[in-house]
Amino acid sequence: MSESVIDPVVEKDRLGDAGAGACVIFEGWVRNHNEGRSVHSLDYQAYAPLALSEGETILDEAIDRFKLRAASAVHRAGSLAIGDMAVWVGVSADHRDAAYNASRWIIDEIKRRVPIWKNEHYADGESGWLHPDNSPVEPNA
Repeated sequence: MSESVIDPVVEKDRLGDAGAGACVIFEGWVRNHNEGRSVHSLDYQAYAPLALSEGETILDEAIDRFKLRAASAVHRAGSLAIGDMAVWVGVSADHRDAAYNASRWIIDEIKRRVPIWKNEHYADGESGWLHPDNSPVEPNA
């Protein structure tokens, strides 16, 4: 988790390994729409100790599962504008198949398991909280 802007150059440097033949990087950006609604901005909140712990577990699992040389991920917290980078995932591996598959698996697991909540602010002035899996949060649920 980071309250600061993600620096992709710094993050990529964490992946260096002379044995790696492939590097795959995923950047998730704040877009201006979701489910047919215009989005103005959004806020991410998380319980940082649990989010960081679960994130590290996901990266460790990915390294073992896909035989990676390195894996790194960072997710923003706080207020973000359209076009801001919200999440960065990078992996290095001996071969491209492992790198592509691991990158996809990591971002899917982050969305599924890491307790990060998103509050979308819509162009019509309304806002709505979404669970980590992007489902709406029902009042009194």
